[in-house]
Amino acid sequence: MTQLFFVIQFFFAVVIGLYFLNMLKNQQGSKVVIEKESKKEMEKLQRLRDIKLTKPLSELTRPISFEEIIGQQNGIKALKAAICGPNPQHIIIYGPPGIGKTAAARLVLDEAKKITGCPFRNDAKFIEIDATTVRFDERGIADPLIGSVHDPIYQGAGAMGAAGVPQPKPGAVTKAHGGILFIDEIGELHPTQMNKLLKVLEDRKVLLESAYYNSEDTHIPYHIHDIFQNGLPADFRLIGATTRGAESIPPALRSRCMEIYFRPLTQSEIKLVAENAASKINFEMQQGVSDVIAKYATNGREAVNMIQTAVSINILEHRSKIMISDIEWVLNNGQYNPRPDKKINDEALVGYVNGLAVYGPNIGTLLEIEATATFVGRHKGKINITGVVEEEEIGSREGRTIKRKSMAKGSVENVMTVLKKYIDTDPSNYDIHLNFPGGTPVDGPSAGITIATAIYSAIHNIPIDNKIAMTGELSIRGKVMPIGGVVAKVDAAIQAGVKKVIIPKDNWQHIFKDYAIEVIPVDDLNEVINLAAGTRTQVEQVNVSSVDLGILTANALSNTTAIQVKSDNHIEIKY
Repeated sequence: MTQLFFVIQFFFAVVIGLYFLNMLKNQQGSKVVIEKESKKEMEKLQRLRDIKLTKPLSELTRPISFEEIIGQQNGIKALKAAICGPNPQHIIIYGPPGIGKTAAARLVLDEAKKITGCPFRNDAKFIEIDATTVRFDERGIADPLIGSVHDPIYQGAGAMGAAGVPQPKPGAVTKAHGGILFIDEIGELHPTQMNKLLKVLEDRKVLLESAYYNSEDTHIPYHIHDIFQNGLPADFRLIGATTRGAESIPPALRSRCMEIYFRPLTQSEIKLVAENAASKINFEMQQGVSDVIAKYATNGREAVNMIQTAVSINILEHRSKIMISDIEWVLNNGQYNPRPDKKINDEALVGYVNGLAVYGPNIGTLLEIEATATFVGRHKGKINITGVVEEEEIGSREGRTIKRKSMAKGSVENVMTVLKKYIDTDPSNYDIHLNFPGGTPVDGPSAGITIATAIYSAIHNIPIDNKIAMTGELSIRGKVMPIGGVVAKVDAAIQAGVKKVIIPKDNWQHIFKDYAIEVIPVDDLNEVINLAAGTRTQVEQVNVSSVDLGILTANALSNTTAIQVKSDNHIEIKY
């Protein structure tokens, strides 16, 4: 019996031994296979790393100092003030693409590290993400921005997964702890993510939850207990950049951030960007090339792309000098349109007034408004408005569309009331054609005084000074009301060659004293017309049948007035 028991034990020992020996061989065989596959993949990876192209021109011309960011001195000053002090602020930068927003954000952290008293340490990180590509799982499985928890049911096998331990994974807000989190196109961020980000900015930490976490479970490592109980640290400063307007950013986020506006580049600044790009790659340009680029490129990135394409053409044709014909080919092939920069008219015209408008984040432009007036009899006149979009559709963040009516017509109605009641001019006696040439977007109210001046000029046949531009909302009491974007509008007026700008009194700023042009604050429409048209000419409509025309003519000669017959029954007296 004992011998039988010994034989059985020996048999099982041999079977178990063979089993484990086989497992060991399989493991070794698998290890050898894995090592061979890994070696092959490493060789492929190394071959890929050995292949290197030259840097694109856009990377070579990327600014490496604030001095190389052209045209944004005021924005950079504000950025430094917000980040480089003892109490750095969260920031949102508005501005069109390709003008240096991202470059400035990258450089400001390095600048802050040099300043004594600034809390950023030398090892502070700059974490950059793009809101258009940030994707998250609504179940909380993955969230590259805020952070997430890999629960055992999703994370599969593994030491902690097999043990049923949830594993917190830090997001960009934690990786940026102690430094700066830069979110490009922050206006594109999903509303859910925006709300989570607001909570992180408020708490300066990320609190995570999991149905698999039990504070009494002794199998869960101490560091995971600490994360679930105290959160992941996320004390950083946010710099968001957007090419959209402020309306695309939720008010709750805007209220927590300092807002900085980067302006569009002028033609002279675009010209400088193009010349710097060519000099960095030691490529010669024909005289006038940068001038052509400046007429079409709306930002620095477009200018650099034009240079890069022209250089490639030269290399293919074995030349070493960019010609104007090269740039013209690039412009035609790329279907570039001329910049919307406008200049003032060469002479003063009747019914033609320079207005000012804003059509993007901190982007001002000259707004031409022209009017004609034809006398048709008392209260028989009509008004025709052309050149302005009457209705537009606006996409919202939730995917809905909003239809917005143009306010230009309402502004014209205000103008008619003011002209009749306060300026002694009755527009209802005239057929008036009001035109907004060029398709410039008009919000209506801010063009109020411009519309009034154009109609007044057309009715009274008075030329308006072509070197004056104006902006301001008009109330039905004839008062000039404040408007938005006044600094951008004044800058646009300077670029257009204007010598005087009329603005609402409530929009006056002391910085205008340092401007190269005269900025004149006004309170009512009478001031506007006196400035734009000189001394006002009073006009009276008279019924000829009730007045002796001879007496009127005699009075006209003695009082330096003018009489103009407007119809068989009416004349116009100017005095």
